[in-house]
Amino acid sequence: MEKTKIRLQEVNQVKEFVREASRCNFDIDISYNRVVVDAKSLLGVLSLDLTKELSVTCRGYNPNFENILKKFAVS
Repeated sequence: MEKTKIRLQEVNQVKEFVREASRCNFDIDISYNRVVVDAKSLLGVLSLDLTKELSVTCRGYNPNFENILKKFAVS
């Protein structure tokens, strides 16, 4: 199980993130504080506070999704 901090600042970034997450055949959660949503749910991700850093927890590996995580990673 891998945890990564990301920041999604625009709706187009959220759409890209959810689209790639949906292509994975394993569970991916995205959270802020105690709120945890399915990363494959567009409405769920949009309901989070996008002005903050979000934590992504992956329960598998997909190279394309890893590239998305690197793209939006907080340094």
